[in-house]
Amino acid sequence: MKFRISLFVLTLALAASSTLTAHASACTNSTIQGSYAFTIHGTVFLPDGSTLLIDGIAKQTFDGKGNLTQVDAVATNGILTPGWRPGTGSYSVNPDCTGTQTIVISGMPDLHLQIIVAQSGNKIHQVATDPGLATTAEGERVRTPQE
Repeated sequence: MKFRISLFVLTLALAASSTLTAHASACTNSTIQGSYAFTIHGTVFLPDGSTLLIDGIAKQTFDGKGNLTQVDAVATNGILTPGWRPGTGSYSVNPDCTGTQTIVISGMPDLHLQIIVAQSGNKIHQVATDPGLATTAEGERVRTPQE
């Protein structure tokens, strides 16, 4: 009897697993098409050994083809410059839902990020990869292109 129950549970688990695998799909650039609201936190390590604390928000809009636009408001050591700072950039999403992103803001060095796309494209996690930066951001979809 125990053998039959174990065999039944194993069969059920395999059936559920194959169903989930059949419905799983690879990520692409179009997985994150739309607008996302991000929360940004981190530290900038300056060459003289001092640090700057970074906190901010951003709205990034992905076109589904590898291009993005954004506005952000970032406070450095608690000081926020008024207004929204615009930027542009590019991104690439791999089939395993990892990827890269570059943000270009006038007057600043380009920002390079590693990203993970989660929850079927409804969330994006980012980490800066440039030397001297220890910043992360988490974003959630606020609008799809159809809205």
